[in-house]
Amino acid sequence: MAENNLRVLLRARPKGRPGPEHFELSEGPRPSPVKGEVLVRHRYLSLDPYMRGRMDDAASYAKPVPLGGVMEGECVGEVVESQHPAFAPGDWVGGARGWQRYSVASGGSLLKLPKEGGVPPTAWLGVLGMPGVTAWVGVTEIGQPRPGETFVVSAASGAVGSVAGQVAKQMGARVIGIAGGPEKCRYVTETLGFDACLDHRDDLEAALDAACPEGIDVYFENVGGAVQAAVFPRMREFGRMAFCGTVATYNVRPLPPGPNLSSINRKRLRLEGFIISDHPRAWPVWRQRGAAWIREGRLKWKEDVVQGLEKAPEAFIGLLEGRNFGKLVVAL
Repeated sequence: MAENNLRVLLRARPKGRPGPEHFELSEGPRPSPVKGEVLVRHRYLSLDPYMRGRMDDAASYAKPVPLGGVMEGECVGEVVESQHPAFAPGDWVGGARGWQRYSVASGGSLLKLPKEGGVPPTAWLGVLGMPGVTAWVGVTEIGQPRPGETFVVSAASGAVGSVAGQVAKQMGARVIGIAGGPEKCRYVTETLGFDACLDHRDDLEAALDAACPEGIDVYFENVGGAVQAAVFPRMREFGRMAFCGTVATYNVRPLPPGPNLSSINRKRLRLEGFIISDHPRAWPVWRQRGAAWIREGRLKWKEDVVQGLEKAPEAFIGLLEGRNFGKLVVAL
């Protein structure tokens, strides 16, 4: 008998921190593809901070998840049935969507994953997927660190921050990570090869002064909040700040006041927010570059894998609180 389609739906919109009551498990028949479409059995689901914004009914760069709709998220999985000539049952693909066991997608929206090359399927959700491309764009197109400059990245052990720091290191920068707890900081320096990693739970301002005595040239922002407040006054003249996300504020209502921006003119700072969907040409560039670095042993990554789709809400809540260690993935 065919497996039913287990799904996680958005039951209610949170006013602050999401809880189990905002999600609902639902089971129904699996969908069927029509001409040009592919039925995918999801094997891994990516959990990412941006999903918190999709739970709100507010103007943004993407439509919110409707109440009663399937939670948004990217998956990799196996083709079960194909009505598209480029795909056959058994192919592994990326680009399937939703917190669910099955989905139907147009063939043009899917990426056929290579069967060889030593890269696991989950890498296409993290280091070679959206987080990796995001890091690549933020560093190479916005931050543009030069050899010898000081590059600081928050959430340095996470899916985006870990890649951003490694890219900056390849470009010759002195890389300082910020992470939560000694275990994550050791990983950032000993495994990823950053020059230092500061624990934001300690006296971050004093630690930044010690690690960056001449100031900060490039800051890759993933966190916001108190971390951003500590970094901002330590930016050097002509510094660049790539704003990827501010996860520390995603559950805060109302939003806290921002820093004093008068130094933007005085220091001639460049601040730029970016959304990776605005950079489609970067995807193939990073996939090729990142895969080569993996084969050469020059790119490291860590995954935090949760077993079972029913555990996705709890894991996502933990992600927003910094409880994960590495790229958070759900195995279905």
